[in-house]
Amino acid sequence: MTGAAGSRGEAKDTGSGALRRTVPPARRFLARRKGVLARLALWSVAEAGQAFVVGYGVAHAVDQGFLASDTRRGLGWLAVAAVAVLLGAPVMRGVFAQLAGLTEPLRDGLVRRAVDRSLAGALARPGGTDRAAVSRLTNQVEIARDSFAGLVLTLRSFVFTAAGALLGLLSLHPALLVVVLPPLLAGLALFLATLRPMAAAQRRALAADEALGDHAARARAALRDLTACGTGPEVERRAAELVAGAAASARVLARWAAVRTAALGVAGHLPVLTLLVTVPWLRERGVTAGALLGAFTYLVQSLLPAVHTLMTALGAAGSRLLVVVDRIAGPAPQEPAHPSGRPPAADAVSPGDHGASVSPEDRGAPAAAGAGAAGTPRSARAARPGVPTARGPAAAVEFRAVTLSYGVRAEPVLDSLDLCVAPGEHIAVVGPSGIGKSTLTRLVAGMLAPSSGEVRVAGRPVTGGTADELGALRVLVPQEAYVFAGTVGENLTYLRPDACRADVDATVRSLALRPLVERLGGLDAPLRPDELSQGERQLVALARAHLSAAPLLLLDEATCHLDPASEARAEEALARRPGTLLVVAHRLSSAVRADRVLVLDGVRTVCGTHREVLARSPLYRDLTGHWNGGSHR
Repeated sequence: MTGAAGSRGEAKDTGSGALRRTVPPARRFLARRKGVLARLALWSVAEAGQAFVVGYGVAHAVDQGFLASDTRRGLGWLAVAAVAVLLGAPVMRGVFAQLAGLTEPLRDGLVRRAVDRSLAGALARPGGTDRAAVSRLTNQVEIARDSFAGLVLTLRSFVFTAAGALLGLLSLHPALLVVVLPPLLAGLALFLATLRPMAAAQRRALAADEALGDHAARARAALRDLTACGTGPEVERRAAELVAGAAASARVLARWAAVRTAALGVAGHLPVLTLLVTVPWLRERGVTAGALLGAFTYLVQSLLPAVHTLMTALGAAGSRLLVVVDRIAGPAPQEPAHPSGRPPAADAVSPGDHGASVSPEDRGAPAAAGAGAAGTPRSARAARPGVPTARGPAAAVEFRAVTLSYGVRAEPVLDSLDLCVAPGEHIAVVGPSGIGKSTLTRLVAGMLAPSSGEVRVAGRPVTGGTADELGALRVLVPQEAYVFAGTVGENLTYLRPDACRADVDATVRSLALRPLVERLGGLDAPLRPDELSQGERQLVALARAHLSAAPLLLLDEATCHLDPASEARAEEALARRPGTLLVVAHRLSSAVRADRVLVLDGVRTVCGTHREVLARSPLYRDLTGHWNGGSHR
């Protein structure tokens, strides 16, 4: 299959090739921040001193204090060790303060690179879509930032803590190094030897998993055709091959994981056992009891935890950082242009105001749940030229026993949800934070696939729909409004480039945007995203949705930065627009304005008019009191 081949090729390239591409820019990045590295090193020297003093204090507390019948001196040395431990907090505070000087520029640089790459791809392939743009701008950038921070902390801590501990062992007695170093170095060498083959095994397992998932998705979409044409056995045979390949890759990965675990055991536990076994030999060479206790302190409190953390971070965060940075900053993958030769209709999804056109193609496979009830909708509104409405018996939005959970054993976010929203209806979704409101809108938008059940928009299933198909059905406006560098008119007509001037003027009047448009210089004036407030950006995104041709508008707290009057005016204008409106409510007034209110409470879902839900849902009554109390904007 072409998808599998592509995955294998990419996986192969992210190995040594990714390392060669990543090292030179990494060196340039660090070379430009020598001051930050120097300050970080100074704080790390303090950490090395702390590691040295702890074991040294314990050893002298025993030899010069308690064994010498000088309790006061023993307690004094223990107090010195305790002070060194307590000083670890301000040292770590200083380390984290300097760490921001490395991680934040890295994140900013990756965001700029991702935006430039998306723009270059859009110019080079006008008919294509960059399906990974949103993921690169959000999830992948944060993965790179967090992984880089973890690696810097871990490598720095290991180098300086190990230096302090080894220097302490040497100061206590050189024979201690002879005992501790060989098993420690053996474990580290074995671990380093597993890095490249295990990374390759991880990439092969990922490619096999992607190929199997791609095959399953294709087979599911073409199930009727496979049955009608009698080609099911061939597809089944191919699936069996892919399953066998994925299992083989998983076994190889498990074997290397076992080797890595053995390396961790050698480096993390064998030095302690070796030190215990060689106590008689060490005593014959003059190693005191205090020195032995100090050596155990160095191993257990400093050296071995640093080794364990180093191995864990390099094995996990290191490989993630390499792959993610190469995906963002490396060469862009070649993707075929869209068959239609036209840019797909985009959503009003905003990863940030960087000027990139973003498509909502980054779909996950988790799902959400809640049981709902349908109510009686009001009649559909009159049609307007250029804005199609859903007609006939098909519901505007329909959930059929939809369940969504983020993992096999995870509690479902939505559980067997049944919901029917009629064409032209205005429905508000309410519930506490994290209950699944945004998840529901993304299921409707086709950005998430349910774990089970089916979501339909205008009678058509959204799962598996292309960007063009989904863009013609719905527009999703998220909380963070997307505004790009262009003219005011281009921003407003982003989802409907062929809109006539009269329709644009009507939208401007409906949302009371005339003062803002005039302040910016008119529809043909250039617009700079950083010149707009968050509320003004939301108004631009709402106007863009109002002007679009999609019959379904999804507002995911898209008015949270507006004052109550502006929010009411915007929602009323969108409600008058032909089509269906689904709003994740930010204020009680949004719920009151809606035809029906859908309350998600994680146990059972209640749907009805504001008065009906107020009578039937204790949670909604609590939320109403919360809103009326003024604590919710």
